[in-house]
Amino acid sequence: MATTWLIVGLGNPGPRYETTRHNIGQMVLDELAQRRGERFREHKAGARVIETWLRPGAEKIVLAKPNTYMNTSGTPVAALARFYSVDPQHVVVIHDELDIPFDSIRLKIGGGHGGHNGVRDIARALATPEFPRVRAGIGRPPGRQDPADWVLSPFGTAERDTLPIFVSDVADAVEQLVDEGLLAAQQKHHSRG
Repeated sequence: MATTWLIVGLGNPGPRYETTRHNIGQMVLDELAQRRGERFREHKAGARVIETWLRPGAEKIVLAKPNTYMNTSGTPVAALARFYSVDPQHVVVIHDELDIPFDSIRLKIGGGHGGHNGVRDIARALATPEFPRVRAGIGRPPGRQDPADWVLSPFGTAERDTLPIFVSDVADAVEQLVDEGLLAAQQKHHSRG
C-alpha cells in the first residue's frame, strides 16, 4: 500500500494575515494546490484539505491548512494524522523561520521548536518532535523591532519582488522531500541561491 504524506502549511486564518511572514507555509500550500489544479475543502478535523498525489502514480499527499491560529495548530494536525493514518515521520510541516535569512530554505527532521509556537504545539499533539520540517527563512527584524510584530507584518517591497520565486522553490523542496528523501532535498535546497 502506498504511503500517504500529510503536508501542513502553518499560518493564521483570515484575510488580515494572508500576506504576513507567518503565513508563508500556507502560501506554499497554495502553490502546491495550484500546480495540481485543486481547491481546498473543509475537513471535520478543523482544517482545509486537498487529497491528491505528488504526481500520477506516485505518493498520495494530503495538503492541509489548519483553521486555527498558529499557536494551536497541533490539534487539527494530530486529528488529520489519525484520520489519514499518517505516522509522524510522514507529517511535513512548512513554517516560517526567524533564524534563517529571507529567501533561504532549510529542511530537517526532529529537533527543538526554536521558539516557534506552532511547531511546539504540533510536537505536543503528535507526542513527538520527530517529524519533517521545511523551514522558510524570513530573517530577523531590523533594529529593535519585536519579533512577534515582525512575523505578523507583510513582506517588504523588496521581499515581495522575489517572494513568488521563493514560495515556488519551497514547494519544490517539499515535493523533493516526499519523492527523493531528506538528504537529496537538503543537498539541493540548502545550497540554493
